Amino acid sequence: MTNISRSHFMDEIEQAEPPRKFNMPHFTSFKGDEDLERHLKHYRSTMILYWNNDALMCKIFTTTLQGEAQDWFHTLLPQSIRSFDELSFVFTNDYSSYYSIKKKSDCLFNDKKNPNESLRDYVNWFKAEKAKIVRCNNSIASAAFQKGLPSYHLLFEELIMKEYLTLADSFTLAEKHAL
Repeated sequence: MTNISRSHFMDEIEQAEPPRKFNMPHFTSFKGDEDLERHLKHYRSTMILYWNNDALMCKIFTTTLQGEAQDWFHTLLPQSIRSFDELSFVFTNDYSSYYSIKKKSDCLFNDKKNPNESLRDYVNWFKAEKAKIVRCNNSIASAAFQKGLPSYHLLFEELIMKEYLTLADSFTLAEKHAL
């Protein structure tokens, strides 16, 4: 017998079997960077025929979560979810808090290129940091990239002389300067 005590669901939910003729509907995955209320509404309307089967509603809902949202789900305490209403409440409240502590675009202004760091390393680091930010604003990222360079750097001088550079344009110029 498997150890279900580590499940986030109470035993009644964890042990429940799906209905015999249940066919898994198609869901859009929730990766964490979309509107969570909209995802929940879509899920409820897709599962309307099973709304009275709490266990099924809980178990199937977890399969719609991916990425950051799946990570959040695994932060829940074992045996902490008793019903789909409770899961919905925790999802809309706790996930909102969990998501809000993630980095925002303007946090890129906090770091600068180290004088001993190569331009290529700075670009790679910046790209990696930007990738961690959900819905990163490219205009803010572009300004932060430029501000992170020392004012005496040739790339900095070139970037401030050009108007309306995209972040991709800035990276292309950085590659030319890194050669």
